[in-house]
This record gives sequence, structure tokens and C-alpha cells, in this order.
Amino acid sequence: MEVANSRNPKRKFNDVVSDPPPPSSSKSNGLNNNNNNNIDLSLLEAIEKSQTAVEALDLRTLKKLVLSFERRLKENIEARLKYPNQPDRFADSELELHEELQKLKILAGAPELYPDLVNLNVVPSVVDLLSHDNTDIAIDVVQLLQDLTDEDVLDENDEPARVLVEALVENSVLELLVQNLHRLSDSDPDEMSAVYATLATVENLIEVMPTVAELVCEKTKLMKWLLGKIKVREFDGNKQYASEILAILLQSSTANQKRLGQMNGVDVVLQAVAMYKSKDPKSSDEEEMVENLFDCLCCLLMPLENKERFVKAEGVELMIIIMKQKKLAYGSAIRALDFAMTKYPPACERFVDVLGLKTAFAAFMGKIPISKKNKKESFQEELEERIISLIASLFGGILRGSRRERLLSKFVENECEKIDRLMELYLRYSDRVKAETERLNEIELDDLEMDEDEKYNRKLESGLYTLQLLAVILGHLWCSEHQQMRGRIELLLRQNKLSKKHIKDILQEYHDNIGDIDGPEEKERAQTKVQKFLMAL
Repeated sequence: MEVANSRNPKRKFNDVVSDPPPPSSSKSNGLNNNNNNNIDLSLLEAIEKSQTAVEALDLRTLKKLVLSFERRLKENIEARLKYPNQPDRFADSELELHEELQKLKILAGAPELYPDLVNLNVVPSVVDLLSHDNTDIAIDVVQLLQDLTDEDVLDENDEPARVLVEALVENSVLELLVQNLHRLSDSDPDEMSAVYATLATVENLIEVMPTVAELVCEKTKLMKWLLGKIKVREFDGNKQYASEILAILLQSSTANQKRLGQMNGVDVVLQAVAMYKSKDPKSSDEEEMVENLFDCLCCLLMPLENKERFVKAEGVELMIIIMKQKKLAYGSAIRALDFAMTKYPPACERFVDVLGLKTAFAAFMGKIPISKKNKKESFQEELEERIISLIASLFGGILRGSRRERLLSKFVENECEKIDRLMELYLRYSDRVKAETERLNEIELDDLEMDEDEKYNRKLESGLYTLQLLAVILGHLWCSEHQQMRGRIELLLRQNKLSKKHIKDILQEYHDNIGDIDGPEEKERAQTKVQKFLMAL
């Protein structure tokens, strides 16, 4: 069970916001659009060449840029102190400071100079400007930081990038970025763009220094801001990006998963996905946001206490409703249920109580809604594996009583059609794993070394884990001692020239490779359960 970790490539703000903010008059290039046709192109080319020459960066140029910036910063501070209530008296120094911050963007073209930038002790001055009284100056800094930490800029510059990011974090860039975020408004196009740039900067910092993912949640109220953003009903590019950043913060941090759960995060994310229970997203960007929200939900469902919150918030019921509506989120709902029910019996019991079996087994039988997304073979295969995992969780979580009887009865109804389907899947995945095993053996004959762990992992990737779950389900059915089910399983094995030994071999390999990630007691419990199947077979 995994949450997709691959994130889409970062896009510029204008890629997701259809109407980019108009350039302000202060940043105008001074050319009259009506006279564009009269511009001497050779003159423009000469100017461009001369600018390229000026922009050639070395340590000497860097020192000049830093010195000029520090001078303008000092002048602005002095002017503001001297004339605090007369904005016109410090407006010029503010404009000059803005221009110096724009000039510093050139440093993104020479990331190898970042250690020198840090040594010149200019980072504290730049970061402090995030709390400047003039929001425009703070926005300039956000855009500068986004440029300096852009993944394309930092590619193959790991060490300089690390030096810069460490200096930024040490100088409270996370706290100041988030504080500034709270004063930005979505009603202003420039500030809306700055929100996007802030989130991009946070993502950039995490890519260079993964510990930032937990630091930013410990030291700031970013998670609270992100929750507030995904609660908004209207869709925009920043809501989409907020959902993506939230997923990034959650995907590899148990601490963040627990922290968000304590902040009522499970309920908020459920409310956000509930908006799509009976409607589909209107664009590919909105569709991506919905997938991000379900990624968040699945990450949240890893800690046990959040599974409990999910059940209490009627998350099981919501996922079943989404499945019944057969909209685009159908597959994502199955995935969320899979996470919720894994090693958590109360979720399994609730699922049966609210009549989820009929919906789940319709999917198990391949009766899934057809859409553009669902037609993809990879999607159907993932859905198939999720529903198999979900049914295996049901058997693991419901061990006795009327609920267990209802679950088992599903495999008897309609002349044991569910067992037919179960064996169909078992044979398909068995063939796939067999082909991969033969391929790996051929690789070994070609003198390419591969240890047993690597071979086992390759087989898992080819479908062995799903095959093991199918064998576990067959083990549960066999242990029920229901003669009709046993007879059907034996008949289908004989028809395919197999015996119970084939299932036992799969279960034995599963038994031998059960890890102790959940502790030695859980490992022993799981192995004992599989031994029971082996003895019964």
C-alpha cells in the first residue's frame, strides 16, 4: 500500500491562473506599444549583447551587487525612521531597494557563488525584508527566493544549494515566509502570485533539505493556513498548489500526519473531497487537486489514531457514497478505504454495517465505471490491486460473528461467481510472477549478480504481493470449512492443472518474508495466521 510520491513538475503561476496580473506602471518598460513596429531591431540586439556582458557573474560582481543592495537597504531604513508618517519622503528609497532586489535575481544564474553569498552575510538582510512594512518589498523577496532555489537552477549544484538553504533556515526564513503568507490576499493579483511563489519556495527548500518538511510544521502555522485554503469551495491555482504542498508535508512524516490529525485535519480533508462526491472536476488542474487531496487523506490514515478519527467522522460512509456515485473519484475512494481498513478492525466492521460489501464486490467483479481515466490499463490494474487488498483487510479485521458470515456468503452467492473471479485473478497474477521469476533466472545466467532480497523485491513489483493477498483470501475461505467453497476451489485448481500445494508455496514464501516493521509481536501474529492456513490446506 503506497501513496503516490511522484509529484508533477512545478509550473509557473500563470500556468494555473488564466489571467496573469497586469504589470504595474512602476515596472513598465517605457515603450509605447503603438510604436513597436518602429523599434530598430539591430539596436535592441546590441543592447541585449551589452546586458549579457554586464551579467557575467564572478565574485567581484557579486560583492558589488551585495554592497549596492546593503547601501539601498540602509538608506531605506534611515528614511523610514526619519519620516515614519511621510511615505512620499521614503518612496524613492523604496523604489531603489526594489530595483536592487531585482538585480539580485541574476545570482540564480550562478549557483556556484551561493557559498560566497552566504559568507558575505547578506542572507539575514534579505530574509528580514519579508517582514517589511511595504508588502511589495516582501513580495520582491519571495520572488527572489523562489528564483534562487528553483530546482532547475540548483540541478547539479547540490552543495551550494545546501549551503544557501541552511543559511536561509538558520535566519528564520520559514517563519517569515509563513508570517508574510498570512497578510497576502487572493483578491490582489500580485499578492495571489506571491502566495504561489511562497509555496513554490517552500517546496524548493524541502527538495534541497527534506528535514524542512517537519521543521516548517513545527515552527510555523503553515499547516493551519493550508487547511484553511483547501476548505474554500472555489477552485483556483493556489488551492491546487496548497493541496500539493500539504501532500508533500504528509507523505514521509509520521509526525506531520499525527500533527494534522490533532488539528482536525482528517475532518477538513474529508470535507474537501466531499465536494466531489457527486460531481467531477471541471479541468485537469482541478482533477489533479482532487488526487492531491486523496493523497493527503491516505497519508493521514497511516497513524492508528487518525483511522479512528476517520471512522468517527463517517469517512467510511463518504467513501462508499463516492463509489456509488461512480464519478472520477471512484478509484481514489477505494484507495482511501484500503488505507483506513488495513490493520484496523473498527473500520472493517463499519464498512460491513453500512452495507459496503455490495459496492466493494461489484468492483471486485470488474464492474467499475467507465471514464476517460478508467480506460487506462494501469488505472484498472491499480484499482484491481486496491480492491483485493481491501477484501484481504476485511478478512483480517472481521474474524467472527454475523459480519464474518455476511462476508463469507458473498463467495457462495450466484453459484460461487466470486470464487471464480478470485481464481481468475490468482492465475493471472501467478503467471505474471512466474514470467518475472524466469526472467530473473535468465539474468543470473548472464552473470549479473542479484541477491535474494533484490530478486524478491522485483517479484513483488511484478505482482507477487497481490498474488500473496489472493492466496491469503483463499486461505480464509478454506479455513471456513464451507464444503461448497472448498469444492469450487479444488475444481478450479484441477481445471488449471494446479493443486493446493501451489497456494501453499505462495503462502510459505509470504510467511518467510513477513517483516517486523510493526514490531516482533505483530510479525509473530501474522506468521501464526499464515501457518494456520498452511495447516488447513
